[in-house]
Amino acid sequence: MAQNKLELLRIFCNAAELGNFKACASKLAISPQAVTRAVQQLERLTGEVLFHRNTRQVRLTQFGEQLFADGRVQLAQVEALLSPRQASADLAGVVRIAAPAAFRMILTPLLMEFARLYPQIQLDIRLSDQHSDVVDEQIDLGIRAGLLRDQSFVAVPISQVELWLVASADYLAEHGTPNDLTELANHHITSVLDASTGRPWTWFFRGGETYTPRQVRFLVNDAEQETAAIVAGLGIGQVADFFAKPFIESGTLQRILPHLEPEPWPLSLYRPQRGPVSLRVRLLFDYLKAKLSAAN
Repeated sequence: MAQNKLELLRIFCNAAELGNFKACASKLAISPQAVTRAVQQLERLTGEVLFHRNTRQVRLTQFGEQLFADGRVQLAQVEALLSPRQASADLAGVVRIAAPAAFRMILTPLLMEFARLYPQIQLDIRLSDQHSDVVDEQIDLGIRAGLLRDQSFVAVPISQVELWLVASADYLAEHGTPNDLTELANHHITSVLDASTGRPWTWFFRGGETYTPRQVRFLVNDAEQETAAIVAGLGIGQVADFFAKPFIESGTLQRILPHLEPEPWPLSLYRPQRGPVSLRVRLLFDYLKAKLSAAN
C-alpha cells in the first residue's frame, strides 16, 4: 500500500540528514528495507534520482539536495501547525527584515497578515532606499532590487521591476511630449533624493544609457510622494512600474519613450548568510516568497 507523501518526505529527510539508511531506520524505528522502499517511491513520484548509492555510502544528488532543503522547511511548517504548544516556543522571538521604502505599499499588507497568523513572532521592519548593513543591523532577511553581489547571501528571485518614464496626460497636453532624452532638459522634472549623495537619483535607460535629472522642480525622499506629484501634473519622473500601473490603466499617466526603457531589474528575497536558520525566519521567508512570486 502506498505510503502517505508526507511520511515519505519525513523518511527521506531523515535519511538525507543522517547520510545512512540503517541509521535512519533505527531513528524512526522502521526497517532499512522500509527506508529503501520509501526513497524509491519518492523517486518515482518526483521522477528524479535522490541518492547516489553504492555498497559503502549514500550521497544526495543535486535534485536530492534541493528536495532536502525544501522538505525540511515544509516539515517544520507542518510540525508547527500540528504542535501548537511547541510551535509557540519555537516561534517566539524577533525577525528583522530590510526592504526598499518604495515597496511599502506592497509589503505592509503582507506583513500585517503574517503578524496576524503568527502572533508569537515580533516583526522589526526596516524600510530604506539605502542598502542596509546586514551584519551591524542584524538583518534576518531582506528584499532587494538589482543584482546581489554578495555571494554569501541565500537569495531567490521573486519578481522583476520595470522602470517607466511617465507624466500626467494634463502635463503632456500643456508642455508636449519629449521625443528623446535631450528634450528632457526643456521639461519640469520630479525625482527622488539619493540620500547617499544628496543628489537626485540617476535615471536608467536601455543599453546602459543614463540621465541625471537637473533643475528638479519637485524633489522628495519617498517614491510614493513623487508618484503623487507626477499625477498632479508637476512634471516628468521615472518610477517603478507598480507605482505607475494603476494610473496608466486609468489614463491619468502616460508612458514616455517606452522604447528606451531599461531591462527589468530582478527583485530578490534573501537571507544574509547560509547555515542554520530559525523556524520563524524560515516561515516568513517562505511566506514572502509565495506571496510575492504569486503577485508577479
